[in-house]
Amino acid sequence: MKDIDAIAVLQDPVRRRLYEYVVAQGREVGRNEAAEAAGVARTLAAHHLDKLTQVGLLESGSRRLTGRSGPGAGRPAKVYTRARVERSVSLPARDYRTAAELLAEAAEQAGLDAVLCAAARRRGEGLRGSAAPCGGLEEAMETLAARGYEPHVEVSGGVEGGAPVVRMRNCPFHAVAERFPPLVCGMNLALLEGLIGADGPVRARMDARPGECCVVLEDSKNNEH
Repeated sequence: MKDIDAIAVLQDPVRRRLYEYVVAQGREVGRNEAAEAAGVARTLAAHHLDKLTQVGLLESGSRRLTGRSGPGAGRPAKVYTRARVERSVSLPARDYRTAAELLAEAAEQAGLDAVLCAAARRRGEGLRGSAAPCGGLEEAMETLAARGYEPHVEVSGGVEGGAPVVRMRNCPFHAVAERFPPLVCGMNLALLEGLIGADGPVRARMDARPGECCVVLEDSKNNEH
């Protein structure tokens, strides 16, 4: 199926709400949970979720949602997650990805990491314009959400009472970062440093995790010694 056909199915408002909810969770979502979140009946949610799977926007599987196994644990339920494949539409057709990969390859071979990071930091500062550095994690999350990073808050180290850390479920440069991780991740870090402001109360640092952006944000005070 062409990308434009897959994206077109999101025109239905219920289908789009279901898709956005599943994507926002960053984990497997069952039909009952999705239906409740979208405010629709389970049967209608199931129909739309299966359609989203059919066109390749979601992936489906099955597991027991009770967390138990063996007799009495119940039947496995159908669950959904965002599909790993990217979808994009350009009219007329453009191929910026190939250009980005060629430029990244040339920069890596020429050892231009520092030059690229400096340019990325300047671009981030330019995007911020005359605005002051982000005043806190909440403001930084709004800035990142507007640029497609899909930020969410986690507790540092997964320990209760730990400091909040902002992770990002999406890397806007994912395709190129997969091929040139040190170069592109370093560029991304520098871009975000410029965007949020290096002298503000929010600090960006590298903390790569599979399937997510390689950069995390935290309160700079949490790292003072």
